[in-house]
Amino acid sequence: MNRYMMFLIARRAGAGILTLLIVSAVVFFITSLLPGDAAQMILGQNATPETVAALRQQLGLDQPLLMRYFSWLGGMLQGDFGTSFASHLPVMQLVSQRIPATFELAGITTVICVPLALTIGIIAAMNRGSLLDRALVIATMATVAVPEFLVATVAVLIFAVKLHWVSAMSLGGAHLDVISYLKAYALPVLTLCCVLVAQMARMTRAAIINQLDSPYLEMARLKGVSPIRAVLRHALPNAVGPIANAICLSLSYLFGGVIIIESIFSYPGLASQLVDAVSNRDLPVVQFCVMLFAACYLLLLLLADILTIAFNPKWRSA
Repeated sequence: MNRYMMFLIARRAGAGILTLLIVSAVVFFITSLLPGDAAQMILGQNATPETVAALRQQLGLDQPLLMRYFSWLGGMLQGDFGTSFASHLPVMQLVSQRIPATFELAGITTVICVPLALTIGIIAAMNRGSLLDRALVIATMATVAVPEFLVATVAVLIFAVKLHWVSAMSLGGAHLDVISYLKAYALPVLTLCCVLVAQMARMTRAAIINQLDSPYLEMARLKGVSPIRAVLRHALPNAVGPIANAICLSLSYLFGGVIIIESIFSYPGLASQLVDAVSNRDLPVVQFCVMLFAACYLLLLLLADILTIAFNPKWRSA
């Protein structure tokens, strides 16, 4: 990796850090504009104004908004994520119980959808213009167009309500046996995979077709190389960069999709805790959860940029 590529990666990383700082300001000021008073919600409607004022002072809510932001940001940079207004526990202690569940759901989805999407994309590219290709393209476009909450609702109605194969709630848990584990994760993973597989399959197909139209592959086919060998041995290695970029961009969707999926299936993850914290106006928990999702999203985008730079032959030779 030459200096120019290192410079591009460093510039992308710097832009990511700057974006995260901007996101932190937006998140803090927007959550501060949520309706209702956090101190009043904690103490209840029967609390006296003096008690509410004392709690606001204790929580630091009586300070100017800008001062509260810099105090919160400084604590975040030092690893102090605040204390929950609702449970009075450190935010990190509270959310650390939910983080593994969310990442487990995202990991299972990734393991299933990436190989499936690559297979569909390669098959569609190898049969370009055929009836199978047109059917796969129409199916993927239709799947991308359907919102995930609708897919989740239909899946619950069919597999949980009508067929009784699985439960409408997914409580997860590593203590489950194999069958119960599969049933617990079946509907959330199915819903997340629908959109992800469709997006990655379409991008994989486009990347493979772009390589198949290149002169070196036309020469290989003229020499008698079989279509499967041409794709797997020649086109696929040269399309690794665009495909990896497409996978990273598609997986970044997970950190938005899990918020809806965990809420629908009552999955005990970080996203459902975020929804509960918004309802309870637990600002430190809301701010930490949103910042964590934003950091993961930006990290995947940065990884996509790095892979694009690393596999670009023009920049490698610069």
